[in-house]
This record gives sequence, structure tokens and C-alpha cells, in this order.
Amino acid sequence: MKLLRAALWLLLPVISRAEPISITVGTVSVITGLISYYGLHNYFWGSSRVEGTVNVTALQLDFEKNIFGQHLAKQVIIKAVPRFLSNENPKKPLALSLHGWTGTGKNYISQILVNNIYSEYMRKKCVRTIVATLHFPHASHIQEYKDQLQTLVRSSVSDCERSIFIFDEIDKMHPGLIDAIKPFLDYYDHIDGVSYRKAIFIFLSNAGGEKITELSLKFWRAGRDREEIKLSDVEKDVYLSAFNKKDSGYWHSSLIDKNLIDVFVPFFPMEFRHVKMCVKAELERRGHDADEEITIAIAKDMTYYPSGEKVYSVKGCKTVSTKLDLFL
Repeated sequence: MKLLRAALWLLLPVISRAEPISITVGTVSVITGLISYYGLHNYFWGSSRVEGTVNVTALQLDFEKNIFGQHLAKQVIIKAVPRFLSNENPKKPLALSLHGWTGTGKNYISQILVNNIYSEYMRKKCVRTIVATLHFPHASHIQEYKDQLQTLVRSSVSDCERSIFIFDEIDKMHPGLIDAIKPFLDYYDHIDGVSYRKAIFIFLSNAGGEKITELSLKFWRAGRDREEIKLSDVEKDVYLSAFNKKDSGYWHSSLIDKNLIDVFVPFFPMEFRHVKMCVKAELERRGHDADEEITIAIAKDMTYYPSGEKVYSVKGCKTVSTKLDLFL
């Protein structure tokens, strides 16, 4: 930032004396290059954001405002990601695997995280989202997909050393395919002249959801608060469930076998009270008051399980926005 300001200060006299064409072709290109190099494309618009870093307080506020019922996910990400981003010499990339049923917030928390790390402009360069069923639909093309995946990671990190990769529906990926990126997650200083140690890999999966629900229900039936659940209570069951699930992306994967996933993060099923929180948050996002009558009506309109106790929303908060459209 200091170097950028100094360069701009030195260039001001040149700008004031230069012909219009020379300003456009010469000086502006220099300024643009400096701003681009330092990741400060919003400099002239008053942004103090430093790309590739995260404001912990702002991230916490975003999580508290938008993510409900996920105490462990918030704790893990708030600790792991800022610490990793502040480390200029990590030993390996950060790899987080988020597990839980549909609508529990895995994708949403990932988007909030990247939005706090990069501006929209830089996300186009530094964030890659890979959806298994969209990008790799055919089992017969697995070798081709492996090559494409390696090329994608290599190209992205070459352009942006703090690239973030989000792998959605990892449980639906063809077995063996995800192992193509194993070298990039390992403890190598460089691979063919490129260092991958500052990259972040986030994997989203439904695998392990049944184990997470079992534990949650056990606590609920015992009258215990789910916030008492510790990561050590559930992490092993989650990664073993993912590792042993046949016909899924993590089945006997070297990423798990070689301990290259740093944390397996559980996402708990959403109770009625959490669905209400989702409804209120969506109402506020749309500029409406958090009307209690509408909130309760929408929350009650969701389907809950198990059949007898009806504790958890089958679709979590995934259909809240659609339900709200019908009520407003």
C-alpha cells in the first residue's frame, strides 16, 4: 500500500503535464498495473479491503447473522481460515471437508467465507467452484476429468497463489477422481515450479449426515443442548462414513487415507427454531420486518423428521426462500 501510494504521488506531476493520449496509453496502464499487482482494484473508490485476507470480526458478524444451528462449523472456520491466511509460509494447503444433510448451510457458509476474503472482481480470478454432477457427469470419462481437474488447479494457482477451490457434491463424484488433486494437497514446496501451499480446498458432502443426525438426536432425547457437542464427538464417525461409502467421491480416497484433509466439519440438522431464524433472516434481506406470524407459518409448513418426534427439517432451510414467495 505504501509503495502504491508513493508511486501514485510520483506519477501525479507526470499526469498533470501529459497529453491526453499519453495518459491513456502510458500512465494509466502503469497505475492499473500497480493496482492490479497489489490486489487493490478498488483503491480509488475508497475501499480499504486487502484481497486474500479476512476481517475476523466482520466474518463473525456475517456468520451470526446468516448461519444458524452450526456452532462447530463457525468455530472451526473462524479459527482455521484467518490463521491460515495470515501464515506466509504454510506447510500445505488448507483442506476443509464440510458434511451434513441438504439445507444445513454448507454451501452458504462457503460463499460467505469467500465473499469476506475476496471482492467480486477478485473472486472471478481466485475462486473456483466445481460441481461433481455438472462438471463430471460420465464415469467413462474419468481419466479425461482427472486431467481437466489437474489443469484447473494448476492454472488457477499459477494465476492466484491463494486460490480457493469449492468442490460441491463430493459424495456424488466418481470414486478415484478426487485423488487426481492429491499431489496439490500434499506437503510439497513446489510441483513443477508452482507452490500450492497457500491455496484453500473446501469439500462439500452429504456423506456422514446420518451419523451427525444420530448424535444430534441422542442429545435431543437426553434433553441436552446440541451446542455441547464437541468436534471430537463426531469427526471420526464422519470421515469413516465418507471413506467407506461406496460409489462416492471419498470412497477409499488417498486424501483421507494420507490425512490431507485438515478438518471434517459437521453440519447439524435444522430444528424448528433454526428454520424460524432462517425465515427471519430472509425477510430482513428482502427489506421486510421479521413478522412472527409469517415466520411461524413458514416454519410449520416445512416437513420434519423422524416421523414420530418431528425434530428436524427434511430440507433444512433450503426451501425457505421459495416458501416465502408464496406467503408475501
